[in-house]
Amino acid sequence: MEKIKVRGLVRSAGWIFVAWGGLVAVKGFWDVFLGEPEANYYSLNKWDFVSQKQWLTWSGFEITYGLACVAIALVLWKYAPRLPEFIEKRKEKGQES
Repeated sequence: MEKIKVRGLVRSAGWIFVAWGGLVAVKGFWDVFLGEPEANYYSLNKWDFVSQKQWLTWSGFEITYGLACVAIALVLWKYAPRLPEFIEKRKEKGQES
């Protein structure tokens, strides 16, 4: 018999989602308030290649995506206690180690 952690997998996935979502959301807030596209550094006039409206739309997408990932993490953590800690699985023939 082989024991497989089920609850731990769900919690780990939650941590991955919260780390990634937090990073993306912080980047989005940075872009909204302090950032600007790299094209502004190379153009003669700021906002020639990428308009401010386009930049704010992209930043809003980043914030929404990041917060959605954080929400998924919260749902996973809420759901994890309902799962068993371990499940036992029989080893197939030829998979014995």
